[in-house]
Amino acid sequence: MSKTIKKWSLICLLVGVIGVGALLWPAAKWTHQNVTTLAKRHDSRMSPVIFIPGSSATQNRFDQLVTKLNTKRGNRHSLLKLTVHTDNKISYSGSIRSGDNEPFIVVGFENNKDGYSNIKKQAKWFSIAFNELAKRYQFNNFKAIGHSNGGLIYTAFLENYFDRDDITVKKLMTIGSPYNFSETSLAHKSQMLTDFIKNREKIPTNFAMYSIAGTENYENDGIVPARSVEAGKYIYQGQAKSYTEITVTGDNAQHSDLPQNQQIISLIEQYVLTKTTNRNQPPRTGTQNNESTE
Repeated sequence: MSKTIKKWSLICLLVGVIGVGALLWPAAKWTHQNVTTLAKRHDSRMSPVIFIPGSSATQNRFDQLVTKLNTKRGNRHSLLKLTVHTDNKISYSGSIRSGDNEPFIVVGFENNKDGYSNIKKQAKWFSIAFNELAKRYQFNNFKAIGHSNGGLIYTAFLENYFDRDDITVKKLMTIGSPYNFSETSLAHKSQMLTDFIKNREKIPTNFAMYSIAGTENYENDGIVPARSVEAGKYIYQGQAKSYTEITVTGDNAQHSDLPQNQQIISLIEQYVLTKTTNRNQPPRTGTQNNESTE
């Protein structure tokens, strides 16, 4: 073999090696970054509580609830608020304090109007915010609280957008959520409830679900019929790991007052939040049924 042929053979070999390396390097870099991200998420101790307000409410909806909880719990929870705009962009206010493993995060929407079509849009917008939060804070689990339509948005999100093996939802608490809109009879199912029931098997099976109803007269909370809240059993009972119904009566049991209701604040402490040390567990309030009946 001539020196010229050997020379060109070496050059071709060198070019080939460089080409293969150029192709493998991005893949190797992506793999390294992906493994690092998974490791950070796996080791994360953060378990945020993510709130969704109801229709016509903003990211400030839970301010009183947060203040009351922090007053009782020694300002343990920092507060971050997000608003998802109709162009899918997100604006932020507040922050998560360093070392806070159970921060409160509220996700509101520029379009916060009522109606099934808007609820479906809001579920999609929430998924955008959720994925951004998961990327930014690397948590591997979270707790969920939705007031009124916020519970419906969470249901639509779990059925249509939450398909992750690296993050689990530990608890879901919905407060005065009208799963059957304004229907007062469980015999008449709205299109939304029908769709939720049809897709219920997409909901994760490893979390505890609490559905809270407020009643002024044992029939409604001034806006949402108690039977509409009860309709949540057709979606979650037998699908979630556990399903509990709780009825709150008395002062501040009207629909818009429920997030500030002292009984509900105690229920959030008891069932959703990490227990504080050297503190007696708050008593159970209201009535509850693990297996509800019509």
